[in-house]
Amino acid sequence: MSDLVRPDRPRVIAVANQKGGVGKTTTTINLSAALAEKGLKVLVIDLDPQGNASTGLGIELEDREFTTYEFLLDDVELSSLILGTTTENVSLIPATVDLSSADIELYNNEKRSFLLHDAIQQPMMDSYKFDYVLIDCPPSLNLLTVNAMVASDSVIVPLQSEFFALEGLSQLMLTIREVRQTANPKLRIEGIVLTMYDARNNLSQQVEADARENLGDLVFQSVIPRNVRVSEAPSYALSVLNYDTGSKGALAYRSLANELLAKNDQAAA
Repeated sequence: MSDLVRPDRPRVIAVANQKGGVGKTTTTINLSAALAEKGLKVLVIDLDPQGNASTGLGIELEDREFTTYEFLLDDVELSSLILGTTTENVSLIPATVDLSSADIELYNNEKRSFLLHDAIQQPMMDSYKFDYVLIDCPPSLNLLTVNAMVASDSVIVPLQSEFFALEGLSQLMLTIREVRQTANPKLRIEGIVLTMYDARNNLSQQVEADARENLGDLVFQSVIPRNVRVSEAPSYALSVLNYDTGSKGALAYRSLANELLAKNDQAAA
C-alpha cells in the first residue's frame, strides 16, 4: 500500500475486559491479521495464561520454550522469545499456564507494574521494526492486566452484544483511570468494539443503542458479527482473514483495522 502511514514508533494497544468470553483473543488475532494484511508489522504479546492467542496463531505448546513469563521476569534474548506465526507480518511472544504464577511473583517485585513496559521498551526491540504491538490480556483486572495498561498507549475493549454487557465496564474504566493517574498518564481508551453482534436480534440492537448513547464516540462504528467462520478459524490455527477471506467476520475486522488506522492518523496529525 503506497499510502500506508507507518507510526513513528510502535503503537502499543492492550485488548482488555475482565469478563471472559467477550472476544478478546479473537479480536487480538484478527485485528493483528487485518493490520498485517496492509503491510504493517505486528507483534502479539499473549498475556493470558490460557495461551489461546498462541494456539490460534499456530504455535503448538511444545514450541513455547520461552514465553511472556520469561519476557517479564527473566533476561532472555528476544530472538528466543519472538516467534513467527501462521500469519505473514504477525509475530508472537507466546504464553503457557506458567504465566499464572507470574502474577504472584510480580507482587514481590518493586517494579511490578512496569515490567512489561520495560521489556517492550528495551533497545533491542527497535531492530524488529514493529508498527503495532497488541497485548491479549487475561479475563481479570490483575497485575498482568495492569502491566499491559502501563505498557500501552491505549486500550481496546471488546464488548459482547448480550444482556449485562455494560455491567462491569465501569470497573474497567476505573482501573484505566487509576493507571492513568498513577503510572501512565498518556493511556487512553482507543475504543469499544461490539462483538458477537446479531443484527436480527433485538437484544444486540439494544446493547448497541445503549453503548452508543452512554459512551458516544468511544464505540467503534465497526461491529463484529456473530459469524461461524470467526468461530471455526482458531481450530485451524488461522485468522478468519486467512481462513475465509470473504466472510462477514473477515470484512468486519478489516473495517475495524481501517477505523483504528484512521483514528491514529488523525491523532498524529
